[in-house]
Amino acid sequence: MCSMQLETVLVFMCVCVLGAAGRSTHRRPHRPDPDKQSRLRRETTRVDGGSHKSGSPIFRRSPDMTKSPITKSEQLLRIDDHDFTMRPAFGGPPIPVGVDVQVESLDTISEVDMDFTMTLYLRHYWKDERLSFPSTNNQSMTFDSRLVKKIWVPDMFFVHSKRSFIHDTTTDNVMLRVHPDGNVLYSLRVTVTAMCNMDLSRFPLDTQTCSLEIESYAYTDDDLMLYWKKGNESLNTDDRISLSQFLIQKFHTTTKLAFYSSTGWYNRLYIHFTLRRHIFFFLLQTYFPATLMVMLSWVSFWIDRRAVPARVPLGITTVLTMSTIITGVNASMPRVSYIKAVDIYLWVSFVFVFLSVIEYAAVNYLTTVQERRERKLRNQLPCTCGIANPDEDMMMTTCYSDVDPNTTGTYGMPENGGRQERILAQLTLADGQSTGRVRTSRSYVNIWIDTHAIDKYSRVIFPGAYTLFNIIYWSIYS
Repeated sequence: MCSMQLETVLVFMCVCVLGAAGRSTHRRPHRPDPDKQSRLRRETTRVDGGSHKSGSPIFRRSPDMTKSPITKSEQLLRIDDHDFTMRPAFGGPPIPVGVDVQVESLDTISEVDMDFTMTLYLRHYWKDERLSFPSTNNQSMTFDSRLVKKIWVPDMFFVHSKRSFIHDTTTDNVMLRVHPDGNVLYSLRVTVTAMCNMDLSRFPLDTQTCSLEIESYAYTDDDLMLYWKKGNESLNTDDRISLSQFLIQKFHTTTKLAFYSSTGWYNRLYIHFTLRRHIFFFLLQTYFPATLMVMLSWVSFWIDRRAVPARVPLGITTVLTMSTIITGVNASMPRVSYIKAVDIYLWVSFVFVFLSVIEYAAVNYLTTVQERRERKLRNQLPCTCGIANPDEDMMMTTCYSDVDPNTTGTYGMPENGGRQERILAQLTLADGQSTGRVRTSRSYVNIWIDTHAIDKYSRVIFPGAYTLFNIIYWSIYS
């Protein structure tokens, strides 16, 4: 009996202890697991981006479309869905590509290298339906050079170019604009140095026409039709464009077909511009100095022929100065095989200067010959001026004097009747019966040697001939 009561008490105590433990467990606060909460948030985010029923309360918040992958340009333009290594409408008619150009500056024109440098904005227009995209407001999208590498663009290049580059400050100067219907504008800023075949036969009184040629490198006219978008209005220039040596007369455009024997026919666009050279710089640096040197060489015609130290250095100085001018002009010019207009002027001027030196050489030589003959005549014809010698059958009187030209003839005399240097040899023939005085008639032989005649003629001939040359020269080349 006692044992049964003891067992009942123990069972009751165990039940009480278990009940107290259960109540303490329920009173203890619940602490959430951080890892479980983080996983829960990520799952909730995935649920937001997924597809659920519209009635779910979690979708009442609109998603951020700017951070959605569907707003990327590659997906919006469906770039991954097409092969952009092929041209638009491959296998069909040629794709028309319109071009217009904005000339920003015409930097340099080099006669030595026969080229020019130009900076321009080159714009291409075409339609690629693969790039069309839906749009409610019909607004275009603009991209930079990063997208250009992922789509098809025309492969334009400059024919006969020596150097060219796309500007990259501060980034690549490339712009791509895509419209919802697939029309594309591709613009880039380029500086190109291209060849210009110049005809310098009239330099520096010349007019040059240079051309910049644009062509597709790979696509023939069967695949790509290149054309000026608005004809001559497709070429625009900056009004501030100016050059130091040239006046830009006009710009115009043309279109032609170019044939290559190995590849076929290609459309080629031309930008022609006409330049007229400014002459004033060359008048100051070349023509005026050359003319002054020629006029300076004429000064020697008014210097006494006996002043050798004055006339010889003057002639040599003018010759050397003309040589320096010719060398300086040719140093800045290409070595062409034909004669230029400036060469004609400089070399004719050089010939006039050289002939002035030759003229003095002729005057000096004739003066020397005259003096030699005079000394020889004095030695061969001794005389007693004004005194008769009765012992001789022949008496020769030689007198050196200034005689009126009207009484002695005009051999070697200029028309101005100036002072002449001459030798008057008076040969007097007397009979044997004359005494103390010349009684018979005398025969006069006058020998005139006028060494001033060459100088006097040169004073008129040289200026007249050079003036005539200038009239002919400027009437032909100006």
